[in-house]
Amino acid sequence: MRRNHLSYPNSLFFTFNINRLFRYRVNIVCIYIDSVLMMKVICTMAHLLHRLVIFTILITMAATVTPITHQHFKEASKFYNSPACLSISEPYILCSHQALHLAMTIDKAYIRGSMAAILSVLQHSSCPHNIAFHFLISATANASILRATISSSFPYLYFRLYPFDHSSVAPLISTSIRSALDCPLNYARIYLASLLPSCIHRVLYLDSDLILVDDVAELAAIQLGDNSVLAATEYCSANFVSYFTPTFWSNPCLSLTFANRKACYFNTGVMVMDLDRWREGDYTRKIEEWMEIQKRMRIYELGSLPPFLLVFAGNIVPVDHRWNQHGLGGDNFDGLCRDLHPGPVSVLHWSGKGKPWARLDAKTPCLLDALWASYDLMDTSFAFDS
Repeated sequence: MRRNHLSYPNSLFFTFNINRLFRYRVNIVCIYIDSVLMMKVICTMAHLLHRLVIFTILITMAATVTPITHQHFKEASKFYNSPACLSISEPYILCSHQALHLAMTIDKAYIRGSMAAILSVLQHSSCPHNIAFHFLISATANASILRATISSSFPYLYFRLYPFDHSSVAPLISTSIRSALDCPLNYARIYLASLLPSCIHRVLYLDSDLILVDDVAELAAIQLGDNSVLAATEYCSANFVSYFTPTFWSNPCLSLTFANRKACYFNTGVMVMDLDRWREGDYTRKIEEWMEIQKRMRIYELGSLPPFLLVFAGNIVPVDHRWNQHGLGGDNFDGLCRDLHPGPVSVLHWSGKGKPWARLDAKTPCLLDALWASYDLMDTSFAFDS
């Protein structure tokens, strides 16, 4: 009995030890499992944090880089030079004095118009392969997307992109009667002489809201004479006084700038420019000086046009009105439909608030918008599918 009595506690002790050992082993296993789960959780959190950092960086980059377009455009037909055209070596055309140099601005809001304008230039040109296109874009725009967009529609186009850093002009821009006129890229034409390389001596500047129905070479060949810096369509019947405020006209120090000049309104959406004379005369600085005065006292209301008038009105070579049938976009407030001016037409220009692509999309087109639509490369099937 004693042995049994003695063995009983021992068996209890052994059992107790076994139970403790089992619990310890269970605890160790649980701790191991918890550690593995914890490591997995930590790794998962680290992976998510890594992805979050990358996502934040991408969002930041997207905020600083303006996307040019999510629109899709069809590929245009290829156009060929006529037999009488000069042969210009492809690598040198963008700097050749024999090429026709054409400058335009392109941005997200107007790229659809720009694509139509490019097509119209090529379609009616006798020497389309002799045209070098120089596109001014915002420095914050995605140049790669824009380049791919242009190249996909015009694989054979000779062009170059010029980022425009608007930091210098932005402080000089005053609010105007229409917000679209306050876009810094709208002022890029003032800086063409410094943006384009010095090998380009002469350029034809075109707005993005127009189409040509004649050979652009005839327009670009207009002679500027011995002294003129630019040529444009001039409208001396327009009320020139209305382009400036009473503050301007009541100040002799300002209004006398037009003394000894037959100053007339001209449209800056179609201009032939001598860049050498522009550089020599430092005309960019002269325009900026008027913009600085505008910041101190309100002397005009209409964007980048009045500074051009202040510097050049009365001293330009007038171009036949057929090369700029402007105002088809209506006024700067309502953008109502307008008819063509009497006479022949070589350029249709939708200056004003109403743009043909916007009116077509809104299903409220004007009669002449149908003509613009024939040059529209927008892939509407993709737009509807998406």
